Amino acid sequence: MTPGEPSRWLRGGERVLASTRVLELRSVRYRHPEGGPERDFVVAHAPDWVNVVAVTPGGLLVLVRQFRFGSGGLSLEIPGGVIEAGEDPVAAGLRELAEETGYRGGSARLLGSVHPNPAIMDNRCHFVLVEGAAPAGPVKWDDDEEIEVLTAPVADVLAWARSGAITHSLTVAALMFFEGARRV
Repeated sequence: MTPGEPSRWLRGGERVLASTRVLELRSVRYRHPEGGPERDFVVAHAPDWVNVVAVTPGGLLVLVRQFRFGSGGLSLEIPGGVIEAGEDPVAAGLRELAEETGYRGGSARLLGSVHPNPAIMDNRCHFVLVEGAAPAGPVKWDDDEEIEVLTAPVADVLAWARSGAITHSLTVAALMFFEGARRV
């Protein structure tokens, strides 16, 4: 092959290898369009996610700190979670913000979307900006959630993302979209 634009491989059949509460592992068959054997690739199928950049009237960002089973440690991040089937990302963001933090907001809009890991995953993560966020009710955590809710100045949170104090990649990406939107 010569350098240039890569080919889009042709998707064939698939089968479920494992199914969990959070995701399915699928074996997906692909073939290069110029021939060659078909090959199986493992793809993690998950619902789309939403992460929420919530700004208070005083200019603080709403954050959560919680234990993460994958990293085995505490993670400082923005609120977020799974988008239910058929749910609009902005509506999901407002729901997740209320459930995890008890905050509700005024205006809300989509900042952008990314593929969390396109090498092995098929879902997207949507970033929602909620302005005018204020405490408005009780939290509604899942059985396995225990969350510390805190607020911090925007400049501090952006500095933590740049310095590596915030390590959740989707939080860092959402803050990048937020910072870009603030400059416009």
